[in-house]
Amino acid sequence: MTQAESMSAMSKEMQDCVAACMECHSVCEETMSSCMQMGGQAQMQIMRALIDCADMTRMCADMMMRRSPLSAEMCAMCAKACEMCAEACMSMPDDPQMMRCAQACRHCAETCRAMAGMAM
Repeated sequence: MTQAESMSAMSKEMQDCVAACMECHSVCEETMSSCMQMGGQAQMQIMRALIDCADMTRMCADMMMRRSPLSAEMCAMCAKACEMCAEACMSMPDDPQMMRCAQACRHCAETCRAMAGMAM
């Protein structure tokens, strides 16, 4: 089965959630790079949240695409990681990259919460 066939077999909600997870993963990775350039000890809490969120969103998308029976639980955990990351990013409201990341995380958390409540 090709990836396109696999995606077409998914519900619209699941496709949207996978897309939100992958977008969030990408933005978290970009934000980590930006954060590393800033340096400073205060960034460590944000970096941990970014790493957790990037790892969780990628794994969540992978699990949904392969129809894992653990997808619902993973979506619930992913939503939590995304919310924590959004909060960490909001600690730097003047940084446009951080705000972009917080927005992607919140969107992903919303779609993951919706998927966690659905039977997959």
